[in-house]
Amino acid sequence: MSITTIAFPNSELRNRVIAQIPAHQRADVDLVVFSDAERSAKLSRDDVDVVVLPYLDSGPTIELLDELPNLRLVITQTTGFDPVSHLPERGIQVATASGVHTGGTAELALALTLASLRGIDDAVRSQVSRVWEHHRYRSLQDRRVMIIGVGEIGSAIADRFDPFEVQLTRVASTAREDERGKIHGVDELPKLLPHTEVVVLITPLNESTHHLVDEKFLSQLPDNALIVNVARGKVVDTDALVAELATGRLHAALDVTDPEPLPRNHALWGTPNTLITPHVGGDTSAFEPRVVKILAEQVRRINDGQQPVNLIKA
Repeated sequence: MSITTIAFPNSELRNRVIAQIPAHQRADVDLVVFSDAERSAKLSRDDVDVVVLPYLDSGPTIELLDELPNLRLVITQTTGFDPVSHLPERGIQVATASGVHTGGTAELALALTLASLRGIDDAVRSQVSRVWEHHRYRSLQDRRVMIIGVGEIGSAIADRFDPFEVQLTRVASTAREDERGKIHGVDELPKLLPHTEVVVLITPLNESTHHLVDEKFLSQLPDNALIVNVARGKVVDTDALVAELATGRLHAALDVTDPEPLPRNHALWGTPNTLITPHVGGDTSAFEPRVVKILAEQVRRINDGQQPVNLIKA
């Protein structure tokens, strides 16, 4: 049996994965390091069969992929795979880290919602200036909440909203039923949005969801509605959002933006009623042990000639 070469973005991750796999379960794989920052001196580009992308700043590594003639599988450390979604059409499989970021992202979706509704961002600013300001803020309780995206993370977000006595509406690409009940299709948004007070975005980024939240979408929301984005920045038309936020009519709590990172002089930094976190939804203390576990499982499967988990469809 030929040896499969699996390239990792750094030595630390490679070594942590090796520590999880008994020697007999990696006898037919060679775990190496291949990236711009750290590359094995004896490794040629023809050797690489599988690439594990970096968790952050994967762009430089993705640019190297065209130089690997024997590449057959790319493994992400993220749930989203939009930067490499074109690869399956070229015969290169892509496996994601679906499940690794579920809890962390769901936590942040809830935290951003609560922080914005309850004025925690205002309180932090008041604390810096040592001003005691008492206001009556909105509760999450009794709010009409819409979650757009019903995948694993969307379901986890719905689970976390359940105890707060919200009126929950779920939306996906097409209408259907599941164990939780009715799922509305995106074609129903025009009649749903005027009655929605909180919109949580957790849909994948693709052609149909690019700028899903545009000027028309935003105009259909009632005054003081809150947009929470833990999906991808490009799901929202940033210019349209800035224009709407500038009026003070809507609120936003964003873990992702377009562009990203957000430039220092970008108008979104200064819009009222806006809370921004720097794309930290899945990057928690729970991330590393979970990503090491799933990468170790991928290595075992490759070693045994099995299909990796979380393969995306071409």
